[in-house]
Amino acid sequence: MPSLIDMRRRLRAVKSTQQITKALKMVAASKLRRAQEKVVATRPFAIQAKRVLASIASRVDSAAHPLLERRAGAATGNTLIIVVASDRGLCGSFNTNIAKAVAGFLRENKGRTMALGLVGRKSRDLLGRRGFPVRFEYVNLPKAIGVADAEAIVAPAIEDFLAGKIDSVHLVYNEFKSVISQKVVMEQLLPMAPIETPSDAAQPAAGEATEYLYEPSAERIFDILLKRLVEAQVLRALVESNAAFYAAQMTAMDAATRNSAEMLSSLTLQMNKIRQAAITREIIEVVSGAQAL
Repeated sequence: MPSLIDMRRRLRAVKSTQQITKALKMVAASKLRRAQEKVVATRPFAIQAKRVLASIASRVDSAAHPLLERRAGAATGNTLIIVVASDRGLCGSFNTNIAKAVAGFLRENKGRTMALGLVGRKSRDLLGRRGFPVRFEYVNLPKAIGVADAEAIVAPAIEDFLAGKIDSVHLVYNEFKSVISQKVVMEQLLPMAPIETPSDAAQPAAGEATEYLYEPSAERIFDILLKRLVEAQVLRALVESNAAFYAAQMTAMDAATRNSAEMLSSLTLQMNKIRQAAITREIIEVVSGAQAL
């Protein structure tokens, strides 16, 4: 049975841990509010940018620009996976769910030659040592995520795609749903997928399909527009992942705080039993000594 001093030390340690988890929960809650506001501001633009990408890919000849090229080996050829995780832990299964999604994709596509683009220190820690080539690492994301971060992440992917080193680019990240819910999303970033028209939807009559007019030229517009639209998708992934991280951290720290409270109650009860047993033993010793006299 542990001594009374040991129990008091354990109680102090648990109380210190509870103070830390409570503080982390409050910090995550305050940062989550700002991250949510950024998600709300970014999501509509990114969704519309994705629709524009799909519309261009479905209505323009793939030969119009290299980023629109739908290669025959896109489903089986060289693939780059951009993995967006967090720089810090204490967030429950936030990062392990990302690692599981990537591992599942790798198992399902064993014939492909894979390379990884790792965003966040945890993606490097979880996936960087699995033997797959790492194309780039982007760690220590700033508190204020911006377009410059998306540009830095997209640049090597577009460079390799245009050079023909890779045939497709996939993006995996945690999408923010609510404070208690995050969804792992894996989507194809390049080549740009066309719009999928439902089979029961009304088909437009001949000549009613949308046509684009380009000024000064389609090549010039595509060189600027397509890259920006791809960056918008990566920026959305960064913002969504940031908000999802703070939500996961707040939930995890809230659970840790409740667990520490239950542990404190259990340890206090056990310490009281030990103290009562010690007092009882001392009383018995006093009574036995008095009877001996």
